[in-house]
Amino acid sequence: SKKKERGLEIVAIFKNIKNEKGQSIVELAILIPFLLIMLMGIFEFGRIMNAQLVITYASREGVRSASVGASDEEIVEIINKSLSSLNSSCVNISITPDKISRTRGTAVSVKVEYDVDIIVPIIENIIPNPLHLEAETFMRVE
Repeated sequence: SKKKERGLEIVAIFKNIKNEKGQSIVELAILIPFLLIMLMGIFEFGRIMNAQLVITYASREGVRSASVGASDEEIVEIINKSLSSLNSSCVNISITPDKISRTRGTAVSVKVEYDVDIIVPIIENIIPNPLHLEAETFMRVE
């Protein structure tokens, strides 16, 4: 009778395994949307960080050229070359003071502003679209 009970236990275990067959599919169906949202958020965050790094680099290049005597037009050209990976229609460049007012020993600043378009639909409900980024760098005129 112990053999028979043991056999019934084994059969019950196999029946439970058969009944749990669809459980993993249901769990996967529940988790996939969250995983996709998280993955899209990572991509969007990467795009935003890339844009911030690019405009920071561009403002540094612009202020460096301003501090060694470049004109405002030359500074804008240098900045635009540094921003080649971004949409130039969303960029705003401010140079303070202008070329005439820059004298040796005074500070010059270059501010680069950029609006990043959020492309992931769910993420655009969480953060403002477009997301405004800015980088401002100061340097002493040589």
